[in-house]
Amino acid sequence: MNRNIIVLDTTLRDGEQVPGAKLNAQQKAEFARQLMRLRVDIIEAGFPASSKGDFQAVQEIARIAGERAAVTALARAVKGDIDAVYESVKLAQNPFIHIVLGTSDIHVERKFHRSKDAVLQMGVDAVKYAKSLLPQVQYSTEDASRSDFEYLWRTIESVVKAGATIINVPDTVGYAEPEQFGDLICRINERLKNINDNVILSVHCHNDLGLATANTLSAIKNGADKIECTINGLGERAGNASLEEVVMALRVREGHYRCTTNIEAKELTRTSRLLTYLTGLDVQVNKAITGDNAFAHSSGIHQDGLLKDKNVYEIISPEEVGAEKMELVLTARSGRHAFKHAVEKMGFDADDEQELEELFQKFIALADLKKEVYEPDIFYLVNSHREMSKLGPSLYELGSFQVTSHTSRATAAVELRKGDEALTGSADGDGPIDALYSVMKTLTGLDVNVKHYKINSISGGKEAVGRVNLHIEHQGKLYTARAMDTDIIRASAMAFLNGVNAVMLEKA
Repeated sequence: MNRNIIVLDTTLRDGEQVPGAKLNAQQKAEFARQLMRLRVDIIEAGFPASSKGDFQAVQEIARIAGERAAVTALARAVKGDIDAVYESVKLAQNPFIHIVLGTSDIHVERKFHRSKDAVLQMGVDAVKYAKSLLPQVQYSTEDASRSDFEYLWRTIESVVKAGATIINVPDTVGYAEPEQFGDLICRINERLKNINDNVILSVHCHNDLGLATANTLSAIKNGADKIECTINGLGERAGNASLEEVVMALRVREGHYRCTTNIEAKELTRTSRLLTYLTGLDVQVNKAITGDNAFAHSSGIHQDGLLKDKNVYEIISPEEVGAEKMELVLTARSGRHAFKHAVEKMGFDADDEQELEELFQKFIALADLKKEVYEPDIFYLVNSHREMSKLGPSLYELGSFQVTSHTSRATAAVELRKGDEALTGSADGDGPIDALYSVMKTLTGLDVNVKHYKINSISGGKEAVGRVNLHIEHQGKLYTARAMDTDIIRASAMAFLNGVNAVMLEKA
C-alpha cells in the first residue's frame, strides 16, 4: 500500500527570502489561493514577527484557507515570535506553530554563544509555550545535517516529550548528500517511532550543491512522511527542493517509492507561471518540469523518435503538469467568457463581477492597441488594476509625463498625484530614465538611489508589454519594485513610484 506524503509549500516564507521576490499582502493571498488549487496540504505563509505587513498577509491567508489547506508560519524559539505566529494563524481551521532552533555545533557556539544544554532548554520551553496556544507544533532542528547525531536526537526526544507533533529535519545549507541524508532520516525514524509513532517526521532541503530534490527523495525512501518545498525551487542562496520535481518524481517512479501526494499535477505549470509573474524572477529555460524547454525537442533524432512514439523521449506528457503547448491568444472580438477563462488560467480569482467588467473594458482597450493579447498581457492587466485599486490618499500615482532625448541630454516633465494634490516638475538627465527618475525623486522628496534596473519584454506582438524590475535604496535598506506597460518609459516611471510607495507604506 502506498504512503501518502504530506506536502508543505514554503514559497511564501523561505522562497520569499530571495532578493527581489518580496510580495505584498494581496499578492501573497493571490498565490496562496493558487496553492490551494494545487492542493498542497500545508501553506507556510510567512514570518509574522518580521513586519506588520507579513503579519497581515499571514492573517489573511489563514482567513481564506478554510479546509483547503493547513496554515503555519515561522517563529524563532522566543515568546514574541510564537505569539505573532499564533495571532496570525489562529483564524485558520487547521493552524499550527512552526518553531526553528539550531542544533549544529556551529549554530550553538557561534550563533547563540550558549551551551548545548541551554539551547536545548530554549527549544523545550518554546515548544511547551506554543503547545499551550495550539495543539499542533512543529519543531525544526536547524542545520541538522551538520549536527552531532546524539545531541540532535536528544533535542528531538526532549521536544517531543514537551509536546511537538512534527519534527522537521532541515539540510539548511545543502551540505548533505542523498545516501548520508537518507541514513540520517532512517536512524531518526526508527527511534522516533519507538517513543511516539504519532509524531510526523519531516524534511526541508536546500540546493547549494544541487542535491535538494535527491536528498528529499532519499528521505522519503527512508521514512519521512512530510516534505517542505517551494515552487520553482525558489529560496535563499541556491534555493529549496523544488515541489514540482519531487512530486513528479514520486508520480513517475511510483513503483519505486510507493508513495503518492495530494498534489493536483495539472496545476503545476500555472502555479509556476503565476509565481514568475508576481516576483519577476524568471525560471531557467532548462528547469525540470516548469522550464520553457522542459518539453521541447530540437534534435532531429529526438524529433524522429517522438513522431513514432512519444514514450521514446518523454517520461512526462506536458498535459500532465498543465503545460499546454497552445497559448491562448485573444483579440478585441473575444468575449467576456473567453477573457474570464484567460484570467482564471493565469491563477487569478475572477468571481467579482464588477471587477471583471472593469478588467474586460481595459482588455478591450489593450486589444484595440495590440490586436493580439497574450497570457502575459492578461497578467499585466489584472495585476496593474489590483495594484492601482490599493492606492490610498497617502501614496503617489503617476499622472502625465513627457520625455525628450537628444544626443547629449534628456529632459523629463512629470505630473504626480497624491490624493487630491497634483505635483509637477521637470529635470535633465544623462538619458530618458535618468531624467525621469531625477524629477520624480525631487517631487516625492525621498532620498532614494536606484541600485538595479532591468527591463525585458514579457509578451509578443508589435506592442509588447515591457516589464521593469527595480531595486531602490533608502536609508541603507533595499526595496524591490516592478511594473509593466506597453510603454517602457511609463513602466519605468511606475516601477519607481511603486518603490517609493513601498518605502512610504513601511514608514507609515
